[in-house]
Amino acid sequence: MTQQPTTAPIPWTTIGMVVAWYGSNIGVLLLNKYLLTNYGFKYPIFLTLCHMTACTLFSYIAIALMKVVPLQTVKSKVQFAKISGLSVVFCFSVVCGNVSLRYLPVSFNQAIGATTPFFTAVFAFLIIKKREAWLTYTTLIPVVTGVIIASGGEPSFHLFGFIMCVTATAARAFKSVLQEILLSDEGERLNSMNLLLYMAPIAVTCLLPATLMMEENVVGITIDLARKDAKLIWYLFFNSSLAYFVNLTNFLVTKHTSALTLQVLGNAKGAVAVVVSILIFKNPVSFLGMVGYALTVLGVILYSEAKKRYS
Repeated sequence: MTQQPTTAPIPWTTIGMVVAWYGSNIGVLLLNKYLLTNYGFKYPIFLTLCHMTACTLFSYIAIALMKVVPLQTVKSKVQFAKISGLSVVFCFSVVCGNVSLRYLPVSFNQAIGATTPFFTAVFAFLIIKKREAWLTYTTLIPVVTGVIIASGGEPSFHLFGFIMCVTATAARAFKSVLQEILLSDEGERLNSMNLLLYMAPIAVTCLLPATLMMEENVVGITIDLARKDAKLIWYLFFNSSLAYFVNLTNFLVTKHTSALTLQVLGNAKGAVAVVVSILIFKNPVSFLGMVGYALTVLGVILYSEAKKRYS
C-alpha cells in the first residue's frame, strides 16, 4: 500500500500576512471613499499628500531604524532621476484614483482597475515592442468588454470620475512598464520597500505645491473641520498609515508566497473589495454591472494563465 504524499500546511504567519494585505488594501480604499464622499472631505490631492508623508516616515523607520529590509543606496544621479520619474507617474496615478472615488462607487472603480493588464500589454507593445502570443491578446477582449458592459449598467456612472479612474489605471500600468525599462540594470534594481523609501519623499515635494495651488487653504479648512470633529485627525492618520501598510504587506506576501498564489489572491481581493463596499455603502448595483465585472475578472484570470503558458 503506497502512502499518499501529504501537503505541508500553510504557515499561520503567511495566512496572517495575507489577511493583513487584504485588510490594508480594502481598508484604505473604503476609507478613501468614506472621507472623499460620505464624510465630505473633498481634497483628494491633500489626502494623497498625507499618504505619501506617512509612507516617507514609516519607510525610514522600517528600513533605517528597524532594519526590516537592508538599505539599498542610490548609486548615481542617473538612477535618482529614473526613480524621480517613476515617482511622478506613481503620484499621478494615486491622485487620479482618489479623485475618481469622489464620483464613482468602489465596485465600479474596482471593475475599471481590473483592466490594468490591458493597458500594461498596450504600453509594453508601444514602448518596448514586447509582443505576446495572439491567444494572450485575445484574452484581453473580455477584460475590456466587461468594463464596457459594466459602464452601461452602472447606475452611478459619472463621466469625469470614469475618465479619472481609467487615467489612474493606465498610469499604474505605464509605471510598471517604465519601471521595467528604467530599473532593468541589475545594479540599479531596488526592492519595493527601498523603492518606496526614495519615491515617497519625491512624491511629497510634487504634491505639496500642487495641493497649495489646486486646493486653496486646505490646511486651514482641515484644521477648522478637525476643531468641529476631532475624529477627522484620526481618520486621516489611520488612512495614511494604512496606505503605507498596503506596500509593506504587499512586499511580505510577495516574499512568502509564489507568483501564481499572488495572482490568485490579487484577483480575489478585487472581488472581496466590491462585495464589502456594496455592503457598507449600499450603492445600487445592476445585474448588467455585475455581469460586466465578472467578465472582466474572468478575462484577467485567462490573461494570467495565457501569459504564464506562452511566456
